[in-house]
Amino acid sequence: MLELYTDAATRGNPGESAIGIFYKGNGHKGMVAKKIGVYSNHLAEFIALREGLKEVIPLKPDILSIRVDSKIVFQAVDRMFVKNAEFRVVLDEIEELLKNIPLYFIKWIPDKENAAAHRLAADELRK
Repeated sequence: MLELYTDAATRGNPGESAIGIFYKGNGHKGMVAKKIGVYSNHLAEFIALREGLKEVIPLKPDILSIRVDSKIVFQAVDRMFVKNAEFRVVLDEIEELLKNIPLYFIKWIPDKENAAAHRLAADELRK
């Protein structure tokens, strides 16, 4: 099983945004931090998950445990539904990417359990 943690940080809302991606398991461990442009904090969270999936799909995980601290992202992916048209575009991309994973589940976690991804995003935003 591979665990994927994603988070986003924004300066302002909307504002300059960065994402943090941390994954571990199946003999793999990786970290990614990058600025993504100007977005709302919620949209940046969706983008973080999309980019995290792009990072782990080449590793061909048989089971993927996705951990996010954004309740809106958790609920949207869990239901594969969101009303906001801007979020819907990214959710559709996430849904397509998830077709590459034989078995996945998503779990909402509190901020303190997402420290690695959060730190990556926050540190990148400070640069």
